Amino acid sequence: MHTQILCSGTAAAVAARRMRNILGAVLGRDGWMWRTHEVKLLNTSAGDTVTIGEISYKLKTPWNPELVPVKHISDSLPQTVVQHLRWIMQKDLLGQDVFLIGPPGPLRRSIAMQYLELTKREVEYVALSRDTTESDLKQRREIRSGTAFYIDQCAVRAATQGRVLVLEGLEKAERNVLPVLNNLLENREMQLEDGRFLMSAERYDKLLQEHTKEEMDSWKIVRVSEDFRVIALGLPVPKYKGNPLDPPLRSRFQARDVYYLPFKDQLELLYTVGPNIAAERVSQLLSFATTLCSQESSNLGLPDFPVDNLLPALHVLNAFPMLSSQQLVQRLYPYNSMLGKDGRTAVEGVLSRFELLDGRHQPAPSAILSVSRTKDPEGHADVSLRVADKDITFQVPAGIKEPRPPNSSPTFISTPSQSQLMAEMMQSHMVKDFCLIGAKGCGKSVIAREFAEMLGYSIEPLMLYQDMTARDLLQQRYTLPNGDTAWRPSPLVTTAIEGKLLLLDGIHRVNLGTLAVLSRLLHDRELDLYDGTRLLRWDRYQTLKEQLEFSDQQLQERLIFPIHPSFRVLALAEPPVVGASTSSSRGPQQWLGPELLTMFLYHTVSPMARAEEMDLIQGLTRDVPKEAAEQLLHLTHSLRKTNDPTAQSLASSLSTRQLLRICRRLSQYPEESIAHAVNKACLSRFLPSLARASLDKSLANCSLQDTPDPAEHTRDFSYSTKDGVLTIGSVSAPVYSATEKMKIPDVLFYDNPQHMMVMEDMLKDFLLGEHLLLVGNQGVGKNKIVDRFLHLLNRPREYLQLHRDTTVQTLTLQPSVRDGIIMYEDSPLVSHTDAHTFTFTGSFLLLCLLVMSADCDRVSFKDPREAERRPNTIVMHPDFRMLVLANRPGFPFLGNDFFGALGDIFSCHAVDNPKPQAELAMLKQYGPDVPDATLQKLVAAFGDLRSMADQATITYPYSTREVVNIVKHLQKFPDEGLANVVRNVFDFDSYNKDTREVLIEALHKHGIPIGAKPSSVTLAKELPLPEVKMTGYWTINQVGNARRKLLCPTETHSIDIKGPVFLRVQSSSCNRQESRALSFSEEKAHWQIPMSEVNIICDVATKDDVLYVATCNPVSLYSMKERGETIQCMELYDVFPRTISGVWQPFVTVAPLGSPLDGQVVLHEEQSNTVLHLDMVTGAVRRLMLSPDTDQPSTKASSWWSSKEQQAAHKMCHDFAHKNWLLFYKEEGNQLDVLDVLEGRVHSISLPINLKSVYLVAEDRWLLLESNTNKKFLLTKPLHMSAEDSGVCQLHSISEDSVSSGHGASSDEASVPQMLSCEQLPNENLSAALDQKIVSPNRILADSGSFARVVVGFPDLVSANEVYSFKRPVDLSVMKSAESGAHMFLRGGLRSSEAKRENCVSLLSANQVVRALPPNKVPLREVYPKDVTPPMTAAYLEVTDLNSKKVKYIPVPRSMTVSPYTSWLSKVSESDVLIAALGSGGVVTVDMGGYVRLWETGLDTLQRSLMEWRNMIGAEDGRPLQITIQRDSGLDVTAPKHGKTDPNNAPHVGGNQWAGGTGGRDTAGLGGKGGPYRLDAGHKVHQVSQVEKDAVPEEVRRAAREMGEKAFKERLKEINMSEYDAATYERFSTAVRRQVQSLRIILDSLQAKGKERQWLKNQALGELDDAKIIDGLTGEKAIYKRRGELDPELGSPQQKPKRLRVLVDVSGSMYRFNGVDGRLERSMEAVCMVMEALESYEHKFKYDVVGHSGDGYDIELVRADKVPKNNKERLKVLKNMHAHSQFCMSGDYTLEGTDASIKELAREEADEHFVVVLSDANLERYGIRPERFAQVLTSDPQVNAFAIFIGSLGDQAERLQKTLPAGRSFVALDTKQIPQILQQIFTSTMLSNA
Repeated sequence: MHTQILCSGTAAAVAARRMRNILGAVLGRDGWMWRTHEVKLLNTSAGDTVTIGEISYKLKTPWNPELVPVKHISDSLPQTVVQHLRWIMQKDLLGQDVFLIGPPGPLRRSIAMQYLELTKREVEYVALSRDTTESDLKQRREIRSGTAFYIDQCAVRAATQGRVLVLEGLEKAERNVLPVLNNLLENREMQLEDGRFLMSAERYDKLLQEHTKEEMDSWKIVRVSEDFRVIALGLPVPKYKGNPLDPPLRSRFQARDVYYLPFKDQLELLYTVGPNIAAERVSQLLSFATTLCSQESSNLGLPDFPVDNLLPALHVLNAFPMLSSQQLVQRLYPYNSMLGKDGRTAVEGVLSRFELLDGRHQPAPSAILSVSRTKDPEGHADVSLRVADKDITFQVPAGIKEPRPPNSSPTFISTPSQSQLMAEMMQSHMVKDFCLIGAKGCGKSVIAREFAEMLGYSIEPLMLYQDMTARDLLQQRYTLPNGDTAWRPSPLVTTAIEGKLLLLDGIHRVNLGTLAVLSRLLHDRELDLYDGTRLLRWDRYQTLKEQLEFSDQQLQERLIFPIHPSFRVLALAEPPVVGASTSSSRGPQQWLGPELLTMFLYHTVSPMARAEEMDLIQGLTRDVPKEAAEQLLHLTHSLRKTNDPTAQSLASSLSTRQLLRICRRLSQYPEESIAHAVNKACLSRFLPSLARASLDKSLANCSLQDTPDPAEHTRDFSYSTKDGVLTIGSVSAPVYSATEKMKIPDVLFYDNPQHMMVMEDMLKDFLLGEHLLLVGNQGVGKNKIVDRFLHLLNRPREYLQLHRDTTVQTLTLQPSVRDGIIMYEDSPLVSHTDAHTFTFTGSFLLLCLLVMSADCDRVSFKDPREAERRPNTIVMHPDFRMLVLANRPGFPFLGNDFFGALGDIFSCHAVDNPKPQAELAMLKQYGPDVPDATLQKLVAAFGDLRSMADQATITYPYSTREVVNIVKHLQKFPDEGLANVVRNVFDFDSYNKDTREVLIEALHKHGIPIGAKPSSVTLAKELPLPEVKMTGYWTINQVGNARRKLLCPTETHSIDIKGPVFLRVQSSSCNRQESRALSFSEEKAHWQIPMSEVNIICDVATKDDVLYVATCNPVSLYSMKERGETIQCMELYDVFPRTISGVWQPFVTVAPLGSPLDGQVVLHEEQSNTVLHLDMVTGAVRRLMLSPDTDQPSTKASSWWSSKEQQAAHKMCHDFAHKNWLLFYKEEGNQLDVLDVLEGRVHSISLPINLKSVYLVAEDRWLLLESNTNKKFLLTKPLHMSAEDSGVCQLHSISEDSVSSGHGASSDEASVPQMLSCEQLPNENLSAALDQKIVSPNRILADSGSFARVVVGFPDLVSANEVYSFKRPVDLSVMKSAESGAHMFLRGGLRSSEAKRENCVSLLSANQVVRALPPNKVPLREVYPKDVTPPMTAAYLEVTDLNSKKVKYIPVPRSMTVSPYTSWLSKVSESDVLIAALGSGGVVTVDMGGYVRLWETGLDTLQRSLMEWRNMIGAEDGRPLQITIQRDSGLDVTAPKHGKTDPNNAPHVGGNQWAGGTGGRDTAGLGGKGGPYRLDAGHKVHQVSQVEKDAVPEEVRRAAREMGEKAFKERLKEINMSEYDAATYERFSTAVRRQVQSLRIILDSLQAKGKERQWLKNQALGELDDAKIIDGLTGEKAIYKRRGELDPELGSPQQKPKRLRVLVDVSGSMYRFNGVDGRLERSMEAVCMVMEALESYEHKFKYDVVGHSGDGYDIELVRADKVPKNNKERLKVLKNMHAHSQFCMSGDYTLEGTDASIKELAREEADEHFVVVLSDANLERYGIRPERFAQVLTSDPQVNAFAIFIGSLGDQAERLQKTLPAGRSFVALDTKQIPQILQQIFTSTMLSNA
């Protein structure tokens, strides 16, 4: 009797005993009170028996000895394992099936295998995965020589042949798979697909007693062997992820908890490893591991420590005793990358507890010295490492190629950190497979490749992708040429057999259930495949071969293959995202869980230090400008260092790979700006607004501003092709000579500079060999650009449109069936890996394959192809390029964020809509006949809409494609109105009320009259002018003695210039609205000047198309273009300080100068006679001192009452300012000063009379009025005064005579002109005005007694000049000024004095005089009919038209606001407006509230505009449309006749009989053929206008209105809210309605995106799944796929809501300044917006609102668990805010409130945390430093905090914003922006990744 006692007298056992004695004292005796069982193998004649303890099992001889596991039992079995084996043996003897449950790791499997090896049982092993189907367990059909057979699978094989079925991973299998086994487990019976029936041994044997074996066979009954057992291995599911056990299934198993080995067993095991390691260190490591597996640690959310990996780790430690334990732990348990902050602290706490925190001072290995091959057949290499000045050599597995010495590769630049990493990888490689974790583009693949080459490995890259199945990993089915089905091993299997290095790229992408298939390969190096093949570990294979004495040949026939000893797996992954869900199908995942931890050792590729990255860049791109590279790195590293999530995501777009790409490009084109490259790499054009701000700020901090290229506009962006070279802009490339001509795109393309720039940019990257990615909104021309680009390059292309169902398979191979054989055909992608350029479009892109082909330049396919080097490799053509087009990420595009996933593989180009000029040029080519004005309107309107879409006011980004379609329509049907055609685009939005309003507003703003009727023309009523009469003569006296008497001496001196002082020119955007939107009137456009309410407008002047407006409280000057976008403003507050007494009321006049001083202005203040020269471009202000004595103040500091008398004012005449000379005089004075601005001289002319006023009639003739008598004089002067000949000016008196009294007598009415033109009327206008043909010099004059006067012959003719007048019925000056009625309250009582501005202009070309009159001087009774009350107006424009002899009064709308200084206002102008003539033949009015309106008054231009306007609306002439079908009726036309006239006149259609029908023959009528004449018998003549037909009847409208009101009142009653309250709430609600709407739209779409359905595979009905064609051939059922909602994976954490807190300022200052800028109300609106937008999304967003004020910082307004449900509750919240702010203490708790909120939120469980702080930035007043606030805002990286400051005193808020982190703080200078800003924060952060 031969007894073999295992586990007793071995050396290890002795050592264990010795340890027990040492440790016994420590552990206490009971630690060791185990019953020890020994395992004995007894050989007796009856057969061998195995005994464990007292239980023995009789061995049988296996039929298939090769299926019995070998070499699983170790020499010494720990007691625990023996206990487990004994238990399994008990169950085995009972005939029960067992379930070993326990934490992840290989232990459970190895126990099962050890048991089977002991009992010599054959094993059928299945690793279940989520792709396992019923047919994988029971029977699978295969086709053999044309017939389908059922092949038994593992469960059936095991049952019939008495094997043990090992099922691993029960928690991975889908729910419906395992119940198949229920009956087999319970009763050992099962019905098979092929009709056979498995029956348990007892029943079968019973039946066999009565029936023969043949009968049983004919009944297809099969006996289940009594030796059949099932061993299931699984994880406990609630703790780990997976599907929970089905109760019926669970009840059929006996469970055993196989936990990690107890501490002492584990310790004994570990001691055996390393003689070089101190025992204490081992126990410390083990203690650490055990702690991390404890229940407490999993409560903290820490994944289990992979205890099983301690063994290999200690092997490393044994070879390198100097390694620090912390480094080792990092490899086993990379807690820095996979845990959050709390987790990391917890782990480090445990480490320090066990004294393992030694990583800080221990030297680490530095570099690999050499690698050399050894001679043994298993292929090892000796590697020497230099570690801390000590060289250590050790053996590692190596490949079959010759190893390459380290650092000898030209393309691999080694940096210290990388050589360090390589050395560490070598150490891990010695013992186990390892995984590299690193961010995108940080060089993982490069390092892996270098590593492989160093060891002589060939690499087999396997790109993992999300929907990869276990079959894709291991084996796929295919058909043999004769149609039989067979299995083909995947690259993974061939690699394992050939001993290469398998590169698993992207294990973070693939589903865990799929990866589980590999766990046995990674742990035990064994693998069972679908067709029954088994791969065994090399040594096990050798043992098997020796034991069974089989040859390799025989084993291979039995489908057993060895795994090559040097086969290794190297996995690459991106860092797990801390806190992300583990199973989110989109987006990043926390993939690194306890199961994966056991599979690999982990190495992190840390981001490179700046110096290293610099070396790398310079090594790989030799010519890159050094300073550029340094700036680039400075920026990147500053972004990488911050802990702000936005900056982090920007930094990820600037990975090392992307930096290298930028540098490659800079080395070719060194003059390019870095900012441009960075913006391109980050696609900043499409970033959310906050991220964009953050990027701009970082660029600014690194002084990398993008300077606009001055040559940008002049650069020529044309292209030319000559001698086979294509040049775009400044880049040239050879044109490709293509073989496939038909694949070259040819497309209609209109060149425009912007697209040419994009193409030039693309060409640069194309020449560098990059693959290109074009991202942009829809319809911006991405496809056109690419097609045009390839057309110019002459490259053929393949076009693939991707969509959500495109998979990697469909991209590479397409299976098809021919003659029963499945052929895989190449998709275009593959067949054109030879020399095609490739365009992909579409939003759902296949990440994986693209990366693989783009990045590694090699694609491996699933179809064996013969190529030279390796059977299934296809060689990539060098000219293969990929161009990918994708829509921009984010709402409203519902695709995947392609750029986010793959951006750094491609060179990215953002394609935007063309700039306005480019777009205009392009549209002109599409619609050459469309009027320019129309195109400009379209371009402007769409430009506006696009910027709105960028700011998220509207969701749809309107693109060029839409405009082009509109223009094409207008080109083809020119008489359809623009207003109708734009509806083709905007009718999509016609049902969304808010969007519709925004759109209509934007279109109206640019004068596209959408919704206007052709009949809505509201021009002013014309009244007839009185007859023109000749009323007198003016005679210029030139009598001799008078001439001598009236010579005026002049003297000249140069002026003194003080200055310049440079003032800031602020520009603000001009919100110019076209006025002719809904109706047509004289008003063309209007906009508001941004000025404060107290300011007073005091002058308007125009020059060409520029308007200048001066204000006088404080003095400032605004300039704007007639069609411009911006308003420039210069505040002259410092130059004209306001006096304290407030008596001095400055009054300013503006004179714009002409060329060469364009854009410069002279300002004149009348009382102090200050003359300033301003340059609006540079902001230079110079003071011109006209006379040397004006320096001292003109008035003594007189007592206040003396200032009551009006001082005489100084005046400036600027009619000839465009000639750069001005005239100054003082009322009642006797001197004229002529200022020549260019020469800087003043000519003073002394006069013998006292002046009242001066009119410049011509450059050399001026009309003067004497002050008391109103007598007129004409001053003539030499045209060019030069200093030497100070010429003499002559003064002539003018006598005025009335017609009656002939020449001599002087007239009694000396009229005072209000306006006298300085040029003459054109001759035809003069003739028209006077109704006689006449050619003569003339001037037009206006005074209070006449509408207009024409002085013919004046001032050039000496003879008597005739005066023709259009007399007024009542003189204006006589009309009562005491105004009454509505207008009164604007004015403070009666006027104090004459107004300074006459408000009268002449338009000579239009032959009109226009003046602004106050309403009381207008004959309103004639203008408006009796029953109409005149509108409230600021003034009327009286337009006197001398051509048509009509006068009309155009009402000017009231100003919105008026300065409170009413008496001052009344001095400026008698009506509320100021008026000036425009160069374009109209006038401009500015009312006192700063509202500018442009008016078109000329008749011709008005008519032309009306025509254009009607064309834009389109010819809806009201005639009903007729549908005419021309038919040849086949009946001949007999003779034409009138036909009978029907006495009843009924309508007749056709019939050759009646007169007056329609559509007939021969008779008179309409629309027929052959009748003598058209005769309309008046049918349907009462044509209703289209408008009336469309209108809804009044009673219906009334009913609808009543219904609405009734419902409203019911609702109010329900929530008992009064109507007054409802109105109050409505006020807040409507203010933010748009923002609420757009936020809700985004929330809805997110909701929808979350509910997107997925493909469910293995279905019994649906669409055929391509991957299952073969299974379909063989006749399987579950080969379909269909869309359905994917249930969340079990065990995946619940989606927690996002947590938002709005912290509002309800301090006293909010109430105090609410009157100024409405800040409190705006904050209330913002709160209202939050409450309304998030209503009914409580499950996604948990929000509360907290106030802070002087009373404290946590005033509760809305509780998170009790949010307001209806308007009444919401109003209550708003009222609370208001009341609190009114009655609270002063003080500021912004800082404390923010801090407390951030801390409080961080403690709550939520998906993401947001705090939004609203505050008025009065921090400085309370001595709070902005830096402190910045610290608080970013204090907790988990909480995203944002601050919105309500712009306060001065520039406080802006200064604050500069110190705070970018994208985190906003300044709302206009409180209206608060809701918009809040919306921006929402959309760009909270919703971006919801």
